[in-house]
Amino acid sequence: MPALHPDDVLFQGSGQGTAAPSCCEHYAGDEKKLRKAFALQQELAGAFDVTADLEDGAASGQEEPTARLLAGILAEPRPPGHPAGCRVHPVDHPAFDLDVGHLLAARPAQLAYITIPKLTGMAQLQQALAVLDSAARKTGFGAEIALQILVEDEGVIFELSEIAAHPRVRFISFGQMDFTSSHRGAIPVSAMKSPGQFDHPLMRRAKLEISAACHASGKIPTHNPTTDFQSATQAGDDARRARHEFGFLRMWSIHPNQVRQILAAFGPSHDEIEDASRILLAAQAADWGPIADRGVLHDRASYRYFWDLLRRAQSAGGDIPQAARQAFF
Repeated sequence: MPALHPDDVLFQGSGQGTAAPSCCEHYAGDEKKLRKAFALQQELAGAFDVTADLEDGAASGQEEPTARLLAGILAEPRPPGHPAGCRVHPVDHPAFDLDVGHLLAARPAQLAYITIPKLTGMAQLQQALAVLDSAARKTGFGAEIALQILVEDEGVIFELSEIAAHPRVRFISFGQMDFTSSHRGAIPVSAMKSPGQFDHPLMRRAKLEISAACHASGKIPTHNPTTDFQSATQAGDDARRARHEFGFLRMWSIHPNQVRQILAAFGPSHDEIEDASRILLAAQAADWGPIADRGVLHDRASYRYFWDLLRRAQSAGGDIPQAARQAFF
């Protein structure tokens, strides 16, 4: 009898344990930056996602040509396992329908998600889905596209649980700069960067609400970018705080210098990978019954934790021992 895979035992084949997304999402808003991002993605064997940015990447009046250009780049052939996303304009912006139409008409084969910025609530989510599904029918784009929702004001927080529960929503991310601006001076500008973004009560509340809503529905909370893109350490420091203090599983990068920092901060350590591999291999050998490892009892509750850790290590390009890699991946 073949050994049982942890996805089948620990998650009863529900799919909750499969396909861990990258912990880093890199944004690029013009042709040069997007091609550079894809080159780095290939260099790092697909360890991070690339998101084309039609919202902040398009100059005023140039929305349609920018959408055509970047959609065409997204549709160019790339190696398997190198996913990409696209941030479009807000639903109530005149360019939203154009963005969606040009993007789906290009039929990018590895389009993993579309990011919807400045969503106001469930009503606007349904409006966005109607436009997306209509464009998919018109263009023959067969895949059902996952969504990333970008939280940028206070109002949408009250509907986060319902939004996170929607089956098409895969990620919810935080836009700390627009969120700060939306409070009309009630939040100081220092909250747009560290350490203020982690210390101001309204910022902390928003981050925790996003994280909690995502975890309640099995979705991925995505942390905002670090604005100091020249620092060799700040993005990594922010990523560690986002992960360990607020429960985020993913973070934006806005400069190539930040990608490796984020991957290292979110990825499990060598010792964690070794422990998870050893425990999971022993659990598999015991047909996923309880085991003792170095004097500590483990059962399916801890197996789920270690399997999630090992999947995160795999998505971040961690050095997983060969026996565990052969058994599980």
